[in-house]
Amino acid sequence: MNIYEKLTAIQCELKAPKSQRNTCHNYNYRNCEDILEALKPLTAKHKCSCFLSNEVLNIGERFYIQATAILVDCESGEKITATAQAREEECKKGMDGSQVSGAASSYARKYALAGLFDCDDTKDADSSKPRTAREDAEAMHLDLVKVAEYFHTTADELTDEQIYKAISMKKK
Repeated sequence: MNIYEKLTAIQCELKAPKSQRNTCHNYNYRNCEDILEALKPLTAKHKCSCFLSNEVLNIGERFYIQATAILVDCESGEKITATAQAREEECKKGMDGSQVSGAASSYARKYALAGLFDCDDTKDADSSKPRTAREDAEAMHLDLVKVAEYFHTTADELTDEQIYKAISMKKK
């Protein structure tokens, strides 16, 4: 088997479930460690190794972590790579600088691995229901208190129609 055949076999066999739960926003996700845990037995089975590396990029005034996932065929030495970037937040409440960089690194590594190993991005069963107006507003980072002030009401009394109007105003 060449490296592309091995990669295809690993992609077909890899199952990295979304076993983590974000209780604040009510969704399941997988992290870098989940992918690596599922990947290690498959790389051993197919006589491959996977390596991850990071590079700090400065673009404009922002810093990005670029992660590279490398699959190496232990028999031939052939390599396949995939990269992904994550922007460091300027400031994240409760985190020092190294934690901000670490979070960006984990995020970029997860997406480099997901790209290389073709991890599906299918929706979980619990996310197949349509989002509510408030969930759409949250996804758009709308401040519902300010929206309520605009409509001369409280955030709890906002109607879906008012929220969707605010969303359409923000998009313009």
